[in-house]
Amino acid sequence: MPKGDLLILSGSANIPLSEAICAQLKCSLTPTLCTKFSDGEIRIEIGGNVRGADVFLIQPTCSPVNFNLMELCLMLDALKRASVERVTAVIPYYGYARQDRKVVPRAPISAKLVSDFISTAGVDRVMTMDLHAGQIQGFFNCPVDNLFAAPILLDHLKTQYDCSDIVIVSPDAGGVERARAYAKRLDASIAIVDKRRETPNQAKAMNVIGDVENKVCVVLDDMIDTAGTMCAAAEALLKNGATDVIACATHAVLSGPAIERLEKSVFSKIFITDTIPLKENISCKKIEVLSVANLIAQAIYNVHTESSVSTLFK
Repeated sequence: MPKGDLLILSGSANIPLSEAICAQLKCSLTPTLCTKFSDGEIRIEIGGNVRGADVFLIQPTCSPVNFNLMELCLMLDALKRASVERVTAVIPYYGYARQDRKVVPRAPISAKLVSDFISTAGVDRVMTMDLHAGQIQGFFNCPVDNLFAAPILLDHLKTQYDCSDIVIVSPDAGGVERARAYAKRLDASIAIVDKRRETPNQAKAMNVIGDVENKVCVVLDDMIDTAGTMCAAAEALLKNGATDVIACATHAVLSGPAIERLEKSVFSKIFITDTIPLKENISCKKIEVLSVANLIAQAIYNVHTESSVSTLFK
């Protein structure tokens, strides 16, 4: 049986996505005050009665990451103290996900620490999308729904391109599993760009593994940060005979020189989703934003009604 009334709340990180999700669910956002005190401390007040409700709090932990993470935790604490029946943190983009293990001595496992913050704040369930590392689900001691943007990106590719000419390309070895899953659903082949990373946020593409000659290459990743990896991969693909190169990514982090690099890149199109809102000053004609609102709304409805969420992965 469903729990209490379904209520949707939003932090300040991505209100347009929250409003789009509410439109799909035919409900309104519960009023919430998210402001700052004069010294920069975050002030939170829930503007409606949430006692006994099944609350879904939408807040990606994108830039400014630390502020949005703190806002999320304070809102969770406020909701638990207001006696909600259950609170689900809907985190379309999970910040600190790339720091999921120790790769050098004396380094933190930040993704685990962030999960502890969110758990301590009182979350009962977590819903996120395209985690950078799937094992982060195990960092929580509550249910975690890791949704995938694949249906949205794949449907769009099918309407725009002839799938018989497409090769799905992983820009590094770590993304091969993701590329294989996409290629299987398109009945396409895959390729891999062998990459050497000298320092964080700087990558040098090397060899292309796979046949990309006279093919439309779709470079696939979970996020575009500084775009160094993506752009280097695209150039390597063109040198190996690709006729067109497209980028697909779920999370548009787009930090540092990303926009400048993408604008000058050989990509003809860059498909991203709205898990992270584009900054107002970002202008790149190659970028096309696809909405994940319908997918998240369906997941919220299924969780609220105690229906299967796994049906969304087919």
